[in-house]
Amino acid sequence: MLKLAIISDIHANLPALISVSEDIEQFGAHQVYCLGDLTDAAPWHNEVIDLIRQKNIPVIMGNHDERIAFDHPVYPLSKHTPEEQAARLRAINYTKETIMPQHAAFLAELPRSIQMDVAGLKVLLVHGSTRSNDEYLYHNHDENDLLGMMDEHHADIMVTGHTHLSYIRPLKAAGKMVINTGSVGRSKEKDRLAAYLQLTVTGSEIMPVIRKVPYPVEETIAGIRNSPIPDFYAHFLAGSDKV
Repeated sequence: MLKLAIISDIHANLPALISVSEDIEQFGAHQVYCLGDLTDAAPWHNEVIDLIRQKNIPVIMGNHDERIAFDHPVYPLSKHTPEEQAARLRAINYTKETIMPQHAAFLAELPRSIQMDVAGLKVLLVHGSTRSNDEYLYHNHDENDLLGMMDEHHADIMVTGHTHLSYIRPLKAAGKMVINTGSVGRSKEKDRLAAYLQLTVTGSEIMPVIRKVPYPVEETIAGIRNSPIPDFYAHFLAGSDKV
């Protein structure tokens, strides 16, 4: 039996990452992978990167990681309210100002995807999609488009993050599946729990499970409020309707 854990979208939330790491140890994962977005929205970007590196977890470059690594400008997004646009700009700029040089260099060297053979199936890990780490693949994304991306990369299972909303979606093609891990540090699901993917491989079968982990969210909220990170993100984690 082989056990894999796949995490994503930590967004500098160290208490959530620690709790998920402890849960992964109890799960008994033989290998852990991360789909990126280590930074922004909480004050512990350096500590999160330190922990990921200490654990030798392979990481994909998320859109936030790319923006920090290469100092890309922050453009407003139409889906955000003016309040969130302002908070997002302040949070990203804070990360840019305080990230350690070696951590920025680490982010700059991250790959865009990881592909591996598991139980005779090709599993493709991406942050957003095969086309962009900034493309959202929601649970109702056009199935033919998903299959086209997967066929282009000879993938049987595609695992993604970025939306902060977890799902497991079997496709019409036999054995094909798309899975979203959800978010460790900034879940947009109602429970706000830290989510990650467990894959248990037995023989030629792969069983996916979305695992939800409670963590000391009050510690994260206090850390945000006592830092230059905008309180918008503390309100979000507290369950405010300001999402």
